[in-house]
Amino acid sequence: MRNVLALAGKEMRGYFASPIGYVIMGFFALLFGVFFYAYLGAFIDQSMQMGGMGGAVNVNTSMIRPLFGNASVVLLFVIPMITMRTYSEEKRSGTIELLLTSPITDVQIILGKFLGAMVLYLAMLAVTMIYVAMLFKFGNPDWRPIMAGYLGLLLMGASFIAIGLLISNLTKNQIIAGIATFGVFLLLWIISWIGEQMGPRAQAILGYLSVTEHFDDFAKGIIDTKHVVYYLSFITFGLFLTAKSVDSERWRG
Repeated sequence: MRNVLALAGKEMRGYFASPIGYVIMGFFALLFGVFFYAYLGAFIDQSMQMGGMGGAVNVNTSMIRPLFGNASVVLLFVIPMITMRTYSEEKRSGTIELLLTSPITDVQIILGKFLGAMVLYLAMLAVTMIYVAMLFKFGNPDWRPIMAGYLGLLLMGASFIAIGLLISNLTKNQIIAGIATFGVFLLLWIISWIGEQMGPRAQAILGYLSVTEHFDDFAKGIIDTKHVVYYLSFITFGLFLTAKSVDSERWRG
């Protein structure tokens, strides 16, 4: 565990030794804030209109759900920025040989890099909670859908990071790793749309593989164990493939 934490700390220092960590956090916070204020303004306008007619507007349906839905789309662009350097930079600088010949197991290397990326991702999500806290200061929203939405973002982001580590290990070029990672994420995002053009069986299979289908319930405030199992399986499979890739790298070295 000590080696894993040491590697995670090294990854964190790598993110914040350069502007990349701050840029990623700022970019995500900025877009989240734009969506937050846009949906908040629309919610206020809708509430005033409905109030005049004696009705009420549900903040979770009108604001929280689309807010988290748009935040999940931003992950397609942000996560590749986090993972593209994890292995590619090691290969480019030549430090990967030192890492692979050190008395550290492949699993420890992978978990250390995964944990380092996850800490940065958690910091990104934590910054956005400042916006959400404003809802509780000036209103009385239901906290359970909000927590469900954040759980969905956490699991989706962890899944993307696991796959991003794998792709970063396949190339020395960070730009190629970032573009390839975005391409894979986009495919996983639209795969259910492809399934709609096929037969019922293919549609069911591709729909299950879609990250969108599994995130929708979280955005609605529903925590379903089948979606949690899907994301945990996705994370495990991604890290397993990364371990196999690192192992082959060790043998080639």
